[in-house]
Amino acid sequence: MGLTLLSAAASEALGSTRLDPLELFLDADIIVQAVMVGLILASIWSWAIIIAFVLRVGKLNGTSREYELDFWSSNDREAALSKSKRQAIPSARVAGAGLDEWRRSTKNGSPDRAATRERIGQAMESQVAEEADELAGKLTFLATTGSVAPFVGLFGTVWGIMNSFFQIGAQQSASLAVVAPGIAEALFATAIGLFAAIPAVIFYNRFSNTVNQYEAKLQRFADKVHAGLSRELDKA
Repeated sequence: MGLTLLSAAASEALGSTRLDPLELFLDADIIVQAVMVGLILASIWSWAIIIAFVLRVGKLNGTSREYELDFWSSNDREAALSKSKRQAIPSARVAGAGLDEWRRSTKNGSPDRAATRERIGQAMESQVAEEADELAGKLTFLATTGSVAPFVGLFGTVWGIMNSFFQIGAQQSASLAVVAPGIAEALFATAIGLFAAIPAVIFYNRFSNTVNQYEAKLQRFADKVHAGLSRELDKA
């Protein structure tokens, strides 16, 4: 009931039959407007990151799957690890890190098998971690937006309510018609903060799980490559 009266009073004061977001923004204090603009920009950038991440993960999954099939079916592993493929495909860079270490360790003949296996494993694990970190690089912005945006919106709300109290003092009236427009503008800042924060939190949690799954997938591929190189070491 209170919210209905507040909306009605704010609408009457703004000369409209319903809440108009544009009018709420234009009539707001400059500080509240700055808060709103910042939150809107953060929301736009968050959605850009979300869309880019979805497209990128889809592409990486496709290219990695195709490369791994080619890698295991190829008799010439060196050809499968061309420089162009290393630059474009995380799986190729992981396998390349292992093969590079294998070549360095065996170039002088009669390598220490245990030490070589350990170095190969470390090289590929390091590359897997780099690939996961690189994929998750921009997700920190989503986490920051999800954590900070509600508080930024709350700051705008508090500032707007303070202005409403100043209006009460200036007009010497505490009627709802006097304070409702300012309170409505203030609450609009909180609404924008939640609008920015909720998708950021949802997609950050979802994408963090996606990164973990992709890292685990790369690690399984690295383990298979490591096993194959270990067999090659046994023949050396």
